[in-house]
Amino acid sequence: MDTIRLLIVDDQTITRSGLKSLLASQKNLEIVGEAHDGDEAIEMAVSLQPDVILMDLRMAGMNGIEATRRIHRTSPHIGILVITVFEDDTSVFPAIRAGARGYLLKNT
Repeated sequence: MDTIRLLIVDDQTITRSGLKSLLASQKNLEIVGEAHDGDEAIEMAVSLQPDVILMDLRMAGMNGIEATRRIHRTSPHIGILVITVFEDDTSVFPAIRAGARGYLLKNT
């Protein structure tokens, strides 16, 4: 089985650390980077070319929807999975329209 290269994007250090700890034990995942906002996510997506990005929706600075839109425009082969605490359609559907392939609630 091929290794999936993963970039974690969230403005909260504790959330990034928790996701990293949880996912690091998976043999087929390699966490290639962590970004704290949308701007950094775009830069890291370009330089690291991960297979998948776990993208928080609401962050200080550039939000996850706009970062998803920009990454999808330049690197459509990168799968973006939105992670959010918000279950409402007004948060999730714009991310899907921007190019995210799906979403997970953080409390899952």
